[in-house]
Amino acid sequence: MATPPSSSSKPDFPWWLVVAGAIAIAAAVFVAASDLYTQVFATVAKGIGITVFVTVVAFALASVIGLGIALMGLSGSRLMRQIARFYVEIIRGVPILVLLFWIAFAGAPAFVAAWNALTAPLQSAGFFGELLVRDVSLLWRAIMALTIGYSAFISEVFRAGIQAVEKGQIEAAKALGLSRSQRFRLIVFPQAIRTILPPLGNDFVAMVKDSSLVSVLGVADITQMGKVYAAGSFRFFETYSIVAYIYLILTVGLSLALRALEKRLRRQHEE
Repeated sequence: MATPPSSSSKPDFPWWLVVAGAIAIAAAVFVAASDLYTQVFATVAKGIGITVFVTVVAFALASVIGLGIALMGLSGSRLMRQIARFYVEIIRGVPILVLLFWIAFAGAPAFVAAWNALTAPLQSAGFFGELLVRDVSLLWRAIMALTIGYSAFISEVFRAGIQAVEKGQIEAAKALGLSRSQRFRLIVFPQAIRTILPPLGNDFVAMVKDSSLVSVLGVADITQMGKVYAAGSFRFFETYSIVAYIYLILTVGLSLALRALEKRLRRQHEE
């Protein structure tokens, strides 16, 4: 009967990475040698900046909101816990694309109407003008949709990481007289981050891919630039091959970087 490999055995050599790297290099050489693919790449690559901006800003905001929701869910107040659970379950039950449309075409007008109603006295006094729906750009509507959608998932990541910290350490911190905020900042969060980082990194990579959904609003990201070029040139195979290539470079590169960071943190913890 075969025995399972021990945990001390050497990890498999990443042949998949060698093959993927060779394919990526061959594709880059092919693109550079082809005038058509070079033109497609130059056009589609104009959307990389928007894709990165949307992803970074939305993920940062989602992380802040998610941490707040996680802390609400772990608070001693039953009301706060129920509000947090309601938010998480409702938001997670709505597809990102549907949420994107709702925020863009229903949420934004509602926000503008509420803002104008609340600030009507200040507007009458001449401090600033009336806010119009067109003043809220589609880019920021897309960012807020991704922020709200991902904050529910990220809050669960934070909650699980915080709950993974041994209660004995929290009790010891209480015995030392540390306040609740000090216990979280000095004891709980530094230990929880090792548990939180891998799934949080996965969510970041997933958001890079889901950021392509903002193209439905006409935001000039990678996917939108590809759609515009393909619609005008009818070069669908070439265009979407380049779009897929760019997304693969971004996501695989991020995954490898996050995996290296995770291993480094693990080695530091073992030392």
